[in-house]
Amino acid sequence: MKVMILAAGRGERMKSLTDYTPKPLLHVRDKALIIWQIEKLAKSGFREIIINVAYFGYKIMQTLGDGSKWGVEITYSDEQSEGALESGGGIIKALPLLGSKTFLVVNADVWSDYRFERSFNLGDNLAHLILVPNPEHNPKGDFALENTKILNDGEKKFTFSGIGYYSPKLFENLQYKRLALAPILRDAISKNRVSGALHVSEWYDIGTPQRLEFINKILDD
Repeated sequence: MKVMILAAGRGERMKSLTDYTPKPLLHVRDKALIIWQIEKLAKSGFREIIINVAYFGYKIMQTLGDGSKWGVEITYSDEQSEGALESGGGIIKALPLLGSKTFLVVNADVWSDYRFERSFNLGDNLAHLILVPNPEHNPKGDFALENTKILNDGEKKFTFSGIGYYSPKLFENLQYKRLALAPILRDAISKNRVSGALHVSEWYDIGTPQRLEFINKILDD
């Protein structure tokens, strides 16, 4: 299975930390966020990694190279000329690199002990989303979960973790442009074509300087 790491965003909430550095290259302890992600994926058996880049994308490419240092093959989907296409648009542009089979997508700025599944079977579904209990910054959640089915609405909603398995068919007939992922997912959910699971262990969205400081602190403890 191929995997895509979403790494094109500027990280506006990181303020001055991302004035000259793309968020995926901010350090947790002694390593860039995206390197932690690559190492974990490599340990899980993933070998083909596609990374989309935009804001200071050349710095990410210079830092990571072809991935051979970690025993993986990195291919870049370059959005630097267009500007970041958001998650949906970024995936759509990268589809020729991702191929015709199920692929995994992971946000570069999430920190989790979720165990990636290299041979995940979607069955008849178009996507499978990993949800987490709502953090303080997203108290209302994103999606409901009924057994293994994702719902757009429900009494109890959970937060989308930024980790998901996708069929290329989810993006059929969509042309790449600046496009969020959520509307694409919600349309498939309304057709009962998206499954999910709740991950209740470690998960952090490293989206602000405070959260970056927090993850560094708990790793030092």
